[in-house]
Amino acid sequence: MRVVVPFAAETPKTRLEPVLTAAERSTLARAMLADVLRAVVEAGYEPTVVSTGDLDLATLELPGEVETSTAVTVDERPLTEAVNARLPGGDGNGEADGSDDLQAVAVVMADLALATPTALEELFDADADVAIAPGRAGGTNALVVRDPAFRVDYHGTSYLDHREIAREVGATLETVDSFRLATDIDEPDDLVEVLVHGHETDRAPSRLRAFGFELADRVGRVVAVRDGPAATE
Repeated sequence: MRVVVPFAAETPKTRLEPVLTAAERSTLARAMLADVLRAVVEAGYEPTVVSTGDLDLATLELPGEVETSTAVTVDERPLTEAVNARLPGGDGNGEADGSDDLQAVAVVMADLALATPTALEELFDADADVAIAPGRAGGTNALVVRDPAFRVDYHGTSYLDHREIAREVGATLETVDSFRLATDIDEPDDLVEVLVHGHETDRAPSRLRAFGFELADRVGRVVAVRDGPAATE
């Protein structure tokens, strides 16, 4: 099975603009990507980053075994098109060595800052033709595709759309219920999850703390607050 990690290299994480500068958003996005790649490699797979622009792995400061196990390819197409090209039977799935273009493909989003090898293994080991780890708001955070008739559509509530697409093509479907894979980091309120549940060795929580974020109790609810001035571009 091949593992694809899509990554928006330019202007990432725009919905975090109220609390992070453009430079900080780029730094956090790359930190989360590094954490995801390490989890994939520790789960026993060699990921390919499908980036919208040039990406130098050396800038991610990956552990040696993670960097050597990771490939990067640039694809400027929208997410749905870029992923579909790499699914079983897609026009961009085959490797240069002529490997089977019907090989199962996993797609793991680059902003799953809480992803662990164990959580990924649960998804990767699912027996269904299509296995999906949905996001909290109805998106598709990660999936495994084994059926060459299945294609993704990441617009709107893509989890529901993907369930319907699987039904239409006659593919078996499994939903993987995982808190760690369901937590993608898009909005300012999501940052608290990184600080609460991130591990000490993870890049994303350390970057947030370096930016001055810390946990605080606000009327009985834990939130992420910044010690210092608000972000400005």
